[in-house]
Amino acid sequence: MRIYTKAGDDGSTGLFLGSRVPKSDVLVDAYGDVDEAVSVLGVARSTCTDARLATALLELQRELFVAAADLATNPAHRDRLTPGVSQVTVEMVERVEALIDTLVAERPLRPVFIVPGATPTSAAIDHARTVVRRAERNVVRALEAGHPVSPHVLRYLNRLSDLLFVVARHAAGDAEEPASHD
Repeated sequence: MRIYTKAGDDGSTGLFLGSRVPKSDVLVDAYGDVDEAVSVLGVARSTCTDARLATALLELQRELFVAAADLATNPAHRDRLTPGVSQVTVEMVERVEALIDTLVAERPLRPVFIVPGATPTSAAIDHARTVVRRAERNVVRALEAGHPVSPHVLRYLNRLSDLLFVVARHAAGDAEEPASHD
């Protein structure tokens, strides 16, 4: 099996369920950022010693594949998407919100800015958070450019970046330093 198709040699890429767009399209940037976040979360998961957090990271990686599929779909065929498999749902957003609430109740956030990097796991999760924020900004740009993007994807990415902030604090434990020593 060949991994290369040569179809993208002209600077275009294929969308899920057909059609092609330029690789420079802001929507490609958005789902490329989502793909990058999946990879960075993989780095975090590979260093995570907390089984519950590692399981949560794996689930988030899988959900990000759903978000990427939702973003990368040919607009003419969005009706063929499967909720929770290739289409972000309200329930996915609600699960992220519930996990944020649970984790903050367990470990309240400190009212200070945190310098990322207390542990390799927390640093990678913070890195993923910034990539998700970039994906969110590119989704907004895609909407502004006229792409038909699901509002659930935008909400999911927004909540996910909040969740990753909270998960990174859990992964760091008590080892974090505030931004200033005042």
